[in-house]
Amino acid sequence: MFLTSSPRTVGLSALITATLCAPLAAANASSDIPRWLQKHVGTGVGKIAPIVLDRARAHYLDKRRSGTVKNPCYFAMDATRPSTADDGSALPRFYVICEKSKTFKAVSSGYGNGRKLAKANFANGRQCARNFSNAEGSKLTAGGAYITAESRTSFKGYYQSGSSKKPFLRTFLLFDGEGETSNARERAIGGHRAMFLRWQCRMERPQSTHADDDGFVPFGKLVNYTSGRSNGCTTWSKPATDEILKIADGKPTTLYIYPSSKDINAVAKAIQRGKSPQQAGHYWHAACLKTIGVPKFWPKKTLQPIINDWRDSLPKQPPLELPLCK
Repeated sequence: MFLTSSPRTVGLSALITATLCAPLAAANASSDIPRWLQKHVGTGVGKIAPIVLDRARAHYLDKRRSGTVKNPCYFAMDATRPSTADDGSALPRFYVICEKSKTFKAVSSGYGNGRKLAKANFANGRQCARNFSNAEGSKLTAGGAYITAESRTSFKGYYQSGSSKKPFLRTFLLFDGEGETSNARERAIGGHRAMFLRWQCRMERPQSTHADDDGFVPFGKLVNYTSGRSNGCTTWSKPATDEILKIADGKPTTLYIYPSSKDINAVAKAIQRGKSPQQAGHYWHAACLKTIGVPKFWPKKTLQPIINDWRDSLPKQPPLELPLCK
């Protein structure tokens, strides 16, 4: 899902500040990283921060040794990075790493938008993520270790394509988590294309295999939110989605999303003590840290009761019935 909001962009000076940290960050990378991969390590645009690569690589190698995964590629994500550049183009923060073929690719990805409730405001801006959680219904990203699982393709409705109307099918790659992310299935967390269909009406199409008992299908407008936010899932552009599904569909591999709750809490504590994360030995992308101030992790035990109370307070609504298309 996509939450509409006025875009905020990170200034060039902030991006330059972040890039200046790259030499130090690269120097701190693990020494066993292959030479060809080391050139992609850093905090500049298109590079992967050392700690993110170290965590992702360690997770992957552990699962390879145990036989849990056999895929030659693995994934990583840095949710501390900004969404867009000054010109509005999506910035990369999701990484596809294939050591056997010596390939590295950085692509854009959405993070969770959160919610603004009466008892708690844990909504994220469109440019940088401040809030993170593993609570079901929070619509927030939870950092940590995952393994890709099976994929499911579902029908979302019809849309106008030129002079014809076509069905929109979206494939969802499920994730299984560990530790704090072990409720990924409960939260319906996974990865998919950053596009959804905004329903407008119901169209009579009895010959469609997707029609309901009365012969109708939903019809709407496609919304692309490649540079926006999600409901907590990892979302990609169409080309990136095609490539990622080609790698992982039916061939499980690992994904590590940074930051974990410990990282978030450590960075927050350092800032509250008047230190920069770098001074305290922690990492957060400088451009987004300047935007969000202090990051926050909302643990499930704290946030879940608030979300449940909010749901219980909602008035009962009749089932949605779309108007007929004209």
